[in-house]
Amino acid sequence: MKSTFSTLIISFGLIFAACKSEKKEISPLKQIETPTVIPKQSLNDFMIGKWETQYIKIEYKTYQKTDSSHVFEDDFSKPNSGRAQSKYANDGTFNAWFKQPDSSKVGETNGNWKTRGSDSLYIDYQYLGKQVQVWYIIEQKGNQFKGTVTYDWDNDGENDDTLIMKSKRIQ
Repeated sequence: MKSTFSTLIISFGLIFAACKSEKKEISPLKQIETPTVIPKQSLNDFMIGKWETQYIKIEYKTYQKTDSSHVFEDDFSKPNSGRAQSKYANDGTFNAWFKQPDSSKVGETNGNWKTRGSDSLYIDYQYLGKQVQVWYIIEQKGNQFKGTVTYDWDNDGENDDTLIMKSKRIQ
């Protein structure tokens, strides 16, 4: 009886071990390949580099304190037109200028920039003797962005003018 009991225990142990090892072989599921999701680049990293504005539109609700609205648009893709360009450095500084058709630079200015969250770009610079501090909402699109900001672009004391700018990365 003792040998039968020992044989039974050993057999049970072997069956248990066999089942356990069999489970180990069966339990791992085949690796299911999941698509690689490339995370969207942070706005801070995205902005670093050189940019050229392709299009700008400013909608003035009450142009210079009148009850008339006004729209300014410029498409810089036209041949022989100047180019609004800028360079954002990783130290939080930027410079911007207007490149004439003859490649000369005019209207150069320097300032500071920072980002908040995934879509807010703050820039601070001097322009025509005035300190400009604005928050753009940025929509990233590949190597391009669309920036939108409401500010007092006509200097009438009202932050009611909306600027829309489309820019592309340049070398």
